[in-house]
Amino acid sequence: MNVKEEASLQKKLRPRHITFMAMGGVIGTGIFKGSSETIGLAGPGVIFTYIFAGILLLVVMGAIAEMATVYPNMNMKDFIRQAFGERLSFIVGWLYCFMWLSVCVIEVIAAGSFLQYWMPDVPLWILSLASAVFILLINTMSVGNLGEVEFWLAGIKIGMIIVFIALGGLLLFGIIPSDPTPYLSNFTAHGGFFPNGWTAIISALLVVMFSYGGSELIGLTLTETENADKILPKVVKSFILRVVLFYTLPILIICGLIPWNQLSDQTSPFVQVLSSTGLQGAAHIMNFILITAVLSAANSGIYGATRMLHSLATNNEAPKALAKTSSKGVPINSLILCAVVLLGGAMLAYVAQDQVFGILLAVPGFVVLLVWISICLAQLKLRKVYPIEPTFRIWGYPYITGITTLCLAVIAILFVFDANNRISIGACLIFLAFLIVWSIFKFRKSAH
Repeated sequence: MNVKEEASLQKKLRPRHITFMAMGGVIGTGIFKGSSETIGLAGPGVIFTYIFAGILLLVVMGAIAEMATVYPNMNMKDFIRQAFGERLSFIVGWLYCFMWLSVCVIEVIAAGSFLQYWMPDVPLWILSLASAVFILLINTMSVGNLGEVEFWLAGIKIGMIIVFIALGGLLLFGIIPSDPTPYLSNFTAHGGFFPNGWTAIISALLVVMFSYGGSELIGLTLTETENADKILPKVVKSFILRVVLFYTLPILIICGLIPWNQLSDQTSPFVQVLSSTGLQGAAHIMNFILITAVLSAANSGIYGATRMLHSLATNNEAPKALAKTSSKGVPINSLILCAVVLLGGAMLAYVAQDQVFGILLAVPGFVVLLVWISICLAQLKLRKVYPIEPTFRIWGYPYITGITTLCLAVIAILFVFDANNRISIGACLIFLAFLIVWSIFKFRKSAH
């Protein structure tokens, strides 16, 4: 690693910044818009999908935390490089950038669609473009200020999820009167808790993996965090619990208040719930929260993409110019490249407004599976050759990590054979094949 270049990033992220930036990446379109799709697939039983995916996520995050205690000043791509060499590190790094840029495009288009709740006559592409410009301006700040902005953006949506859970619970049990009070009837009245059978839980995994993708962003904050090796294990433990709770509890509330088969995929289930109860003012507030939520996720995404590009450039895996940082420690050329992609992506809403969201949604879900598999395999290999004893160890080695890797691989195969995702998975596989060929030529000399 080129230490001089890496040092040009500033170590100004605090534990609360790390936690909320990762939460910002996770709690976005996947829960606020994608939850209508997962509920539609599996009904109320979809909470088991979220819990199962949360267990897989816990192992992946634990693997990152363990390796961080052994290899300070390295990020997750460096762990993969340490385990498997520069070729796989190169492929995973570029895939990860591809994933985050796809996420950012999804989030700004989602932001545009939520803004249309108030401005129905304004074209989606204009609102999406405005959202993209706003996010790019935030990312020109120093990392300390960026972390602070993300802390508040993510804090707003987390606070409102808590309020939604509390308000929904009061409505569900009749403490706040509604007509009629549903109590727990909606969980079983429309085909049962598993209306489409157990297999539907597996189908919903494909959307849930997209929702949880972004958690591993913690693995990229390591090079901009003081004492990351000591801080990260604590952050991971609290982070996982929050993520699973902030997904499962709102979904239980949604399924309790509105029959699972009456949810519309045109607006967020959160807004539908509040509108259906007659709390119109609350629905407007919720829509504001949804906009801050997806902008926060896009903000985290641009951070992830620019830092990965910077890491690739410092390791001669991307053009050197992408390693250049501004006086504020921002990888400025990487940000310009991301800006071009993001603004172009926002314009997709102009040419394919109806299809773009569904097509793009599967891309990050599939790529994040490949990244998580690489992280688990890196931990499995490196544990045997650690230069020092880790201060945090993932339990049940090697069985827990191995089983997690196998589960992730099975889900990835399901993605490939899912007919609904043919276009997006095809694009991913073409890009993956291109990266493999590129890596063969790029690292041919070093192989001899």
